[in-house]
Amino acid sequence: MRKDFRLSALALVAAVGIACGSPGEQQLAPPGGAPATETPAAGTPGAPATAAPGAATGGEGAAAAPAKEPVITTMPMDVPPGTDLVLTLETDVSSDTSKPDQPVRARVAKPVVVSGMEVIPAGATVTGAVVSAERSGRVKGRASIALRFNEVIVMNTPYRISTARISRQAEATKGDDAKTIGIGAGVGTAIGAIAGGKKGAAIGAGIGGGAGTGAVLATRGDEVTIPAGTTLRTEITETVRIVMPM
Repeated sequence: MRKDFRLSALALVAAVGIACGSPGEQQLAPPGGAPATETPAAGTPGAPATAAPGAATGGEGAAAAPAKEPVITTMPMDVPPGTDLVLTLETDVSSDTSKPDQPVRARVAKPVVVSGMEVIPAGATVTGAVVSAERSGRVKGRASIALRFNEVIVMNTPYRISTARISRQAEATKGDDAKTIGIGAGVGTAIGAIAGGKKGAAIGAGIGGGAGTGAVLATRGDEVTIPAGTTLRTEITETVRIVMPM
């Protein structure tokens, strides 16, 4: 009986020892018998790495880095007054057909160079207008035509310019007029002499001279024309600033 009492006492002590063990020494087993594992907190040794907010990943939704736009550097260049401008006319103009404000067009025939840099290249389009157009008169007044350019296009950019007037005037016809009158008087004299001697010759000369003068009054003088393809030379009269790429 004493032996049974000892066994009971030992069993009771063992049970109390197990029940009073520290919580850290106890392990809880999940259903199924597999031991429970704990995940280390972030930032502690052995913790899994996490992606930083906004960091690009290799997935399809990853944002591509923006491409750098090319930097374009420009430099303004001033074309000073007095600079020559050589042009090839592309529009026919004439004293008897053109009207004031009629548009005219030309192209730069010789590049404009400033400080060693080609500022206005050959082939650049230049536009302007007819300033005046005067037909030749029947009694007096020679025909004339004048034009001026006010815009140049450089690298698809239009620039306002001011140029000197380009004008042409018809040649005088006084010599031809005198010949016409003289021929008329001579013919009249010959006819008058045949008809009535000296007196008739004098009368005929007057009539013939009047006929020659009438022919001059009825005929206009020469007109002046500047055809397309003509090379014209003018100059820039005010500073024009043109922006050039570098």
